[in-house]
Amino acid sequence: MVNVIITSDSRYKINRDAVHNAVVEVLSQHKVTGDVEIEVSVVGDRKMHELNKQYRGIDATTDVLSFCLEDGGAGFIASPDKILRLGSIVISYPQAIEDASLDGKSIEDEVNFLVDHGTTHLLGIHHE
Repeated sequence: MVNVIITSDSRYKINRDAVHNAVVEVLSQHKVTGDVEIEVSVVGDRKMHELNKQYRGIDATTDVLSFCLEDGGAGFIASPDKILRLGSIVISYPQAIEDASLDGKSIEDEVNFLVDHGTTHLLGIHHE
């Protein structure tokens, strides 16, 4: 079972089923099975700016951040209840709107792309 804990301010309209399905799809593609838990938080630019500055030392907002439960990415923590808790994904809704506009796609597609991107980071898959 995949448990996706989604938190979002009510002013940020997200499709919770689509977010859940995006996580499940990435896990399936990478053959991650069993009980898995991921948190997805949708925030505003002020909060994202604060997180980016605090954790990456970058004094600006960004579209997505991922926080693994263990440094080093894929070195997962064994929990006594046998649930693989990968960590948290934080998405800036205003940045997702801006990115979607620039890329000519829907906000739902952009949020799903960012969820996909964040999930791969939680699995320890990184880009340049």
